[in-house]
Amino acid sequence: MLRTNLSTRPFYNERIVHALAAIAAVLLVAITAAQVVRVVRLSRLKTELNGYIKRDKTEAEHRTNEAASIRRGLDQKQLTLVVAEAKEANQLIERRTFSWTQLLNYLTETLPNDVMLTSIRPDIQDGATLISMEIQGRGGDEIDKFWENLEKTGAFHDIEWTGLSVGEDGIHRVQMTTVYTGTKQ
Repeated sequence: MLRTNLSTRPFYNERIVHALAAIAAVLLVAITAAQVVRVVRLSRLKTELNGYIKRDKTEAEHRTNEAASIRRGLDQKQLTLVVAEAKEANQLIERRTFSWTQLLNYLTETLPNDVMLTSIRPDIQDGATLISMEIQGRGGDEIDKFWENLEKTGAFHDIEWTGLSVGEDGIHRVQMTTVYTGTKQ
């Protein structure tokens, strides 16, 4: 009979350790491969984008040179004339969009019975509407009331008298200017 004691050396199950090491190695190889693929893809994308950037810079330089060439060929007198005509066209458009109905409604609402409006002239400059009016009334109190009524609407600002005269018949004639916004505030 055999008398060897097998229990003197402990028994270790090394298969689990080897299996875990193999799994870790496979994961490490897979992650490394994925990263290599990603680096290659990003490198291609960078090369492609650099090509687009170079093409766009070349195009921008070409357009800049072309614009400079066109600017050199422009007649400054003609350009000044075109700018003036464009400004005039814009003023005509602003005059066309001016609402006479709204202005006259405001004036009708605010005009006292003893005050008469004899002339109205709008002047549109730099987007602001300046209204010049001539009014006449039997006394200064009625004209003051008209002024106060205009201010109360919120559509008229910076009202000024530019001329005042009293006729032999006792009628007060006043020239007024005001900035008209057309909206109540």
